[in-house]
Amino acid sequence: MAKRSFSNPSWTPVAVADTVTMTANGACFVLGGSGTQRTRIHEIYMGGVAAASAPSIMTLGRDSTVAATAITLGTNGKNAWHGAASADLAAPPTPGFSATTMPQRSATLGGLLQLAFNAFGGIVRWVTKDDDVIDIVGNTASLGEVSLSAFTGGTPGLMGSHIIFETD
Repeated sequence: MAKRSFSNPSWTPVAVADTVTMTANGACFVLGGSGTQRTRIHEIYMGGVAAASAPSIMTLGRDSTVAATAITLGTNGKNAWHGAASADLAAPPTPGFSATTMPQRSATLGGLLQLAFNAFGGIVRWVTKDDDVIDIVGNTASLGEVSLSAFTGGTPGLMGSHIIFETD
């Protein structure tokens, strides 16, 4: 198993409705590494550093269009091992903030977690229990990728975030 932390100390989400293409560096995603792999989400953290009130309607959801081509960590993104003695999988999951084809949140499977908070100093942290895990299986729509993005209706603000995930 391989446990990783996908993080960004400074980014501003861009609000999008379901089935609308996300904006590079305005949303983040974790795409499965192979057609049979299972990746479990253990923790999501967001800390607001906006300079004024910024109600951010953040959603963790499955994507009906997955990221494709030239996937990168974008501006300030990081993808780090939790254990110092870890080794890469043959087909590791691909986290990213940017891609040539950006994801679209699924209208039917897109609302796994609603993590709304005020990015003007607010924090939100979701941690799973061992038997109540959110996972992705494979690397295709709609079960092979999750994204953390802002939903319409708020005024997303500058934040730092991380997603801790583990792959079998």
